[in-house]
Amino acid sequence: MKRHAFTMKLKKGNEAEYKKRHDEIWPELSAELKKAGISDYSIFLDEPSGKLFAVQKLSENDSSVDLPKKDIMIKWWDYMADIMDVNPDNSPVCEPLTEVFHMD
Repeated sequence: MKRHAFTMKLKKGNEAEYKKRHDEIWPELSAELKKAGISDYSIFLDEPSGKLFAVQKLSENDSSVDLPKKDIMIKWWDYMADIMDVNPDNSPVCEPLTEVFHMD
């Protein structure tokens, strides 16, 4: 099992809406994430900065690199674009993080 961590940025004043949208995550999106080998996926918010910290576990043979091509992922990005910093294709601006410590 691999771990993948990254940051994203939430636009100020959208904290409650971001949580609401994720509390109501679409079942077909959850299914696609699991199918891609993603499990144990958490997102944390640093409220003062609006910085989101995400961490997910990936199976050894995950296909998460293919997610940007999936219609449901594109639809989710379009849905979230108004409340996050996004790229021209509406994917969230993500900054990968390097793991420097882990303890089981």
